Amino acid sequence: MRAVWKGAVTFGLVNVPVKLYSATEDHDVSLHQVHDEDGGRIRYQRKCEVCGKVVAYQDIDKAYDDGERTVVITDADLKALPAERSREIEVVEFVPSEQIDPIMFDRSYYLEPDSASSKAYVLLRETLESTDRTAIVRLALRQKTRLAALRVHDDVLVVQTLLWADEVREAAFPALDEKVRINDKELALSKQLVESLVADFDPTQYVDEYQQELRTLIEAKLEQGDALDTAATFGEEPEEEGAEVIDLMEALRRSISAKRGGGEADASDDADGEAEGDAAPKKGTAKKPATKKAAAKAPAKKKAAS
Repeated sequence: MRAVWKGAVTFGLVNVPVKLYSATEDHDVSLHQVHDEDGGRIRYQRKCEVCGKVVAYQDIDKAYDDGERTVVITDADLKALPAERSREIEVVEFVPSEQIDPIMFDRSYYLEPDSASSKAYVLLRETLESTDRTAIVRLALRQKTRLAALRVHDDVLVVQTLLWADEVREAAFPALDEKVRINDKELALSKQLVESLVADFDPTQYVDEYQQELRTLIEAKLEQGDALDTAATFGEEPEEEGAEVIDLMEALRRSISAKRGGGEADASDDADGEAEGDAAPKKGTAKKPATKKAAAKAPAKKKAAS
């Protein structure tokens, strides 16, 4: 890994020299654009609207336009800003970890000790662990002043940049203002489904199936050429017209039944036992299979992942 920033964490009179590394990476397949007629690569050029010349990246400055006037901001101007010159991760306060809403998190970075002795680094790490606190810090990174959370992850200090309060949109949805009645039977089935899916989270058991299928498609095209039936590659069948619309109760019953590996009547009977007095499910709806496309998709993903 290559360090993207060097500086020091400061709290009180304690100074912890560190290097900053990006903690995440993108695993998506890189695609580019081509002309659909001849496959020629499509490239974009930076052209000046005044002289019409193609401008090299190093000759481009930034600017702000207020609608009437334009102010040019050069790299030298940006580097002269006090916040940009700062090489400190300044701790402004220590807060209970549960008070930080995950919606605020942006990017994650590892901090590595950048001195002969890691004593100050370990001191800060153990202080955070023993107090169950997260440090709220300020730093200048990539020409922006950022607010961030400094916490411990697997014995390593991690900085997670935070969105500013005005960058988180308010969730105002009229539909949620309406009163919705959830009956006892629906709630019982929903809780039953939750219990059937309870587990300890292990991120390594999940894979990006779309990217796996995309790689499978690319490999098939490389081997067989472009004249390839994409749907056939994954063993899919055309979706049937007029597919059945499954209601909420039916979807819950099927989910529970599939998770348990038992009959659908079992899930229905269990729920009836927990919430007596509600109407029985409609006849014939519990035994209808899913569409052919849904049935074919599960084995297709296993094939793509192998």
